[in-house]
Amino acid sequence: MTEQETLLGAPGARLRSAWQAARGSHPQARVRDIAAILGVPEASLVASQVGEAARRLGSDFAALIRALPTLGEVMVLTRNQHCVHEKVGSFGRISIPGHIATVANGEVDLRIFLNHWHHGFALEEALPEGKTRRSLQFFDAEGVAVHKIYARPETDLAAWEALVAAHLAPAQDDSFAPITLPAAPPLRPDAEIDVAALRQDWLALEDTHDFARMLRAHKAGRHQALRLVGEDLAFRLTPAAPRALLEAAADSATPIMVFTRNRGCIQIHTGPVHNIKVTGPWLNVLDARFDLHLREDAVAEAWVVRKPTRDGWLTAVELYDSTQEYFTLFFGGRKPGQPELESWRGIVASLTKA
Repeated sequence: MTEQETLLGAPGARLRSAWQAARGSHPQARVRDIAAILGVPEASLVASQVGEAARRLGSDFAALIRALPTLGEVMVLTRNQHCVHEKVGSFGRISIPGHIATVANGEVDLRIFLNHWHHGFALEEALPEGKTRRSLQFFDAEGVAVHKIYARPETDLAAWEALVAAHLAPAQDDSFAPITLPAAPPLRPDAEIDVAALRQDWLALEDTHDFARMLRAHKAGRHQALRLVGEDLAFRLTPAAPRALLEAAADSATPIMVFTRNRGCIQIHTGPVHNIKVTGPWLNVLDARFDLHLREDAVAEAWVVRKPTRDGWLTAVELYDSTQEYFTLFFGGRKPGQPELESWRGIVASLTKA
């Protein structure tokens, strides 16, 4: 049995010890990075803190989400392997008709896929100068983080503690048993896709939310559809597109929409961006209430994607990694019923084709 396999099934005390040792060797590493170094899911390290810095939450995540407006202002964080999306705001305008929860409260704009929320924890981490960092962290069945909520100075800490107390799991154990999710089925070969029918249905779209349903109907992958549908509807840009896009949006004060996704959550920023900085491989937006950290070296392909809607044609820039999975989308800032901004179209037209 390898050291990683031993740690994967280790009790909390042993994982805590391994975490502390790894932190000593990698003082700047975040918990996600240390989990990768140790070869365990991030949720294993968080669970190992139960009884000390962490408390395990129950599984009624819909009820917990409905209670989040009581906290007031918080910071919400959704990330994937290549992009971290952070927003400051408060919860509200929550709708949970089934396994999809929608939070549409302006700055906090989320689409939550509850069937991928399997584990939750409340953490209180000691920081230098006697400060405490409080967070609510949620993970999928494999132990990958799907969403995190951090307290801020403006957060109602009494409401925070009341929410945690009301949603504690009956068993406060420090173990974590990941479940390996089944791999996605292989795509159909390109030759089996009826491209003419795909184009016909694409051109008949009236709402961007119908796009995924259309792909399922044609049993086509997203990247596959972009490759096949024709350059009038989708064409490639160079991987430098996201930096050029963000800098142009900042220079022109054009509001944009930024979608960052994982299997359990999509988090959306709508508005302007201002402070664009590049640090090593990271392309960053560092604004007062919105931070984005995007690895430029993970952008294998960038695509312009055009869709018709009741409000006119909409244009997106979609980022794909080396596995042909999309991880971040950009649109022009708009609300339903409004046409796309001409300034956004101008930004997209200025980007370099591949």
